[in-house]
Amino acid sequence: MSWIWMIVAFVAGGVIAALVVAAMNKATQAKRREEMQREMERETDVMKKNKMLEVKEKFIQLKAELEKQVAARNSKIQSVETKLKQHELSLSQRQEELQRKLTEADILKENLNNQAQLIEKRKLDLEKMHQQEVVHLETISGLSAGEAKERLIESLKDEAKTDAASYINEIMEEAKMTANMEAKKVVIKTIQRVATETAIENSVTVFHIDSDEIKGRIIGREGRNIRALEAATGIEIIVDDTPEAIVLSGFDPVRREVARLALHQLVLDGRIHPARIEEVVNKVRKQVEEEIIETGKRTTIDLGIHGLHPELVRLIGKMKYRSSYGQNLLQHARETANLCAVMAAELGLNPKKARRAGLLHDIGKVPDDEPELPHAILGMKICEKYKEKPDICNAIGAHHDEVEMQTLLAPIVQVCDAISGARPGARREVVEAYIKRLNDLEQLAMSYPGVVKTYAIQAGRELRVIVGADKICVMDAGQIVDSGTHEELLDRCERYQSLWKVSCSSSAWHVSTRRGEENHD
Repeated sequence: MSWIWMIVAFVAGGVIAALVVAAMNKATQAKRREEMQREMERETDVMKKNKMLEVKEKFIQLKAELEKQVAARNSKIQSVETKLKQHELSLSQRQEELQRKLTEADILKENLNNQAQLIEKRKLDLEKMHQQEVVHLETISGLSAGEAKERLIESLKDEAKTDAASYINEIMEEAKMTANMEAKKVVIKTIQRVATETAIENSVTVFHIDSDEIKGRIIGREGRNIRALEAATGIEIIVDDTPEAIVLSGFDPVRREVARLALHQLVLDGRIHPARIEEVVNKVRKQVEEEIIETGKRTTIDLGIHGLHPELVRLIGKMKYRSSYGQNLLQHARETANLCAVMAAELGLNPKKARRAGLLHDIGKVPDDEPELPHAILGMKICEKYKEKPDICNAIGAHHDEVEMQTLLAPIVQVCDAISGARPGARREVVEAYIKRLNDLEQLAMSYPGVVKTYAIQAGRELRVIVGADKICVMDAGQIVDSGTHEELLDRCERYQSLWKVSCSSSAWHVSTRRGEENHD
């Protein structure tokens, strides 16, 4: 029994101890909570103070910014008010000045009215005095005013006619003296204002190669490649001992250019055989045709010519590959066009039409079919076909006098064509060749008997010959059989003796006939 009480006591003591420990824990926790609460209250107070300080600082900052803005606005308002006051002041000054000017204008108007009245009064007085003087003069002269006026007009008419006639004669004489000089000035100014470029063309193109080994590849086995190339291009290809060069010979410069470009591509590619040659030639021919069209378009754009038919543009581009007397045809046409425009402007004509006619004047030299017609007539027909204006067509056809000139445009084109083609050195290959050609012409003329001196002019297009006046050439069947003086030929030449006898008998017959007519009269 006792052990039961001991257990109960032990349990009761444990319970009591647990209760005591629990009470002590609760007290400790309550104390901790009070301390934490106090700590939180302190932190809260600190945060409140910090926030209040931040709010105060922000308020002070915003207040300062607002004060600055207010001050700036006040300054702006003050400046605007100042400007308004100045403007009002200037307006008031202008108003006062305007009022003063109006007052002065009224005074001036009144003075002018008074002066006008005075002038009108004096005018009436002068008219009265003039009438009195006219009456007095009529009384003295015995003529009325109308009769005196008619006599004065007649005398003035006669004097004016005399002066006009003399003045007209002076103008005519001055015009005769200065017309030739003025024409030369126009031509000289035209030539000076045009920059000329001379291109050199011939019938042979030299194709340069890096080594002579390529010549064998171009010739091919048994000459197949070179025959295929000649057949495809229509150009004679000369492969000789000339180092590092192949000669392309042909009169068609377009074909020569096609052959040159085709050879260039074939040599670069390295594949040279008949099939490849035909393919490359066809390709290059298309490229050259495109280049011709592009050249024509570029030329028309450079000269400011618009509205040309596409076929005419192609023919203009084809001029690049054509030459005349060593002068590139396209450069000649451009030069002639610019000359025509300048000369037309100097003469007061339409420079655009003149430039168009100058560019197209040699279009008949580059047709595709090349009929047997003069190039001027052919060019005129081509331009008529492609709807060019009649005055331009006439200028093209008349620039070599094949047709009659109908407008002032025609002689301008003719003159400018002559200026471009006849200037020394325009149509030449080199200066030495040009000089040699002139010397050969002169020597050829000097080879004829009786010729004393020769002069080649107009770039070799004209030859002036001076013959000996004391020498006579005897011809028989179109051939010169003898030459010399009259006495020498009478001594040695039977043909001349017979001709002289016939001439003397004919002269004697004419003399006797004339004497018979005089006696009859």
